[in-house]
Amino acid sequence: MAALVWGRGFSRAWLRRSAGPGCGRHYRAAVCTELKQPLAIEEVTPRPVRPHEVRVDVHFCGVNFADILVCRGQYQERPHLPFTPGMEFSGTVLETGTDVCTVKQGDRVIGVSGLNGMAEECVIDQKRLWQIPESIPLREAAALPASYGTAILALERRACTQPGETVLVTAAAGATGLAVIDVATNVLQAKVIAAAGSDEKCKLAMQRGAQSSVNYSQGSLKEAVKKLVGSGGVNVVIDTVGGDVFLEALHSLAWEGRIVVVGFAGGTIASVPANLLLLKNVSAMGVIWGRYKDQNFPLFSGSISSALQYCQQGRIQPYIGAVFKLEEVVYL
Repeated sequence: MAALVWGRGFSRAWLRRSAGPGCGRHYRAAVCTELKQPLAIEEVTPRPVRPHEVRVDVHFCGVNFADILVCRGQYQERPHLPFTPGMEFSGTVLETGTDVCTVKQGDRVIGVSGLNGMAEECVIDQKRLWQIPESIPLREAAALPASYGTAILALERRACTQPGETVLVTAAAGATGLAVIDVATNVLQAKVIAAAGSDEKCKLAMQRGAQSSVNYSQGSLKEAVKKLVGSGGVNVVIDTVGGDVFLEALHSLAWEGRIVVVGFAGGTIASVPANLLLLKNVSAMGVIWGRYKDQNFPLFSGSISSALQYCQQGRIQPYIGAVFKLEEVVYL
């Protein structure tokens, strides 16, 4: 399962904290000291919490494609070395600053830190924490923020997906792809076509709720989709691959269809043929979940709250590809 961390288009893996003291003089962290090199597990001295901050005992931290990119120096945000990756985590509150009023010691929380999550402790602003309902395990909670936040904003906010519409999702066996399948099928009551690069990935996507699948490594995505839905096309596309896959998905849209760009895991950024937008009256748009944190925090926060609510209601169920101990993440 370790390969699931490295391969693009796979589901994410998770870090589990090893047994040890809760808040001693030092705590362990995975530190990137040099780009494109293995991480180092180092002993770190805890810093004091500021009035608005919270110290969290980290139990699980998501391993995202963005974490891999940032450790290679290929992400749009490039922190100064050394740094600890890890943008989302779950755990329990150890300590609160004097001005903190949203959580208390012992509360179960998920946090969106951007960095510093791959450690046994994380100090974070109280605004970036959300309490976890008792019915949701910490492991599943850690899987919610980035992938499900992206899926919810892409499907609900950007594409305005309606019940009964057909959604085509590329890289469907990846963390975001599986979240899109989950939300589209079980929350929005849409029909999902899962597109992925192998039969194994297509099988996983089908097991997670897609109504049909396409292996785009075996031929034209456009033609395969046409065989499934006819010449009418699909209503919504959620694309994380880019390149030729994006272009074929764009050509698969129905009249007044919507395509949402989430990323470029394939490594190629395609140019949009504007004439196609005109002739089919379709919309091409993007969604970068993390930017909502600065541009529209209530919407950003709402996406996480919605994910927690859907999970509490049993409408969604995150898929965990693998779980690793902290010391096993050095080759991120």
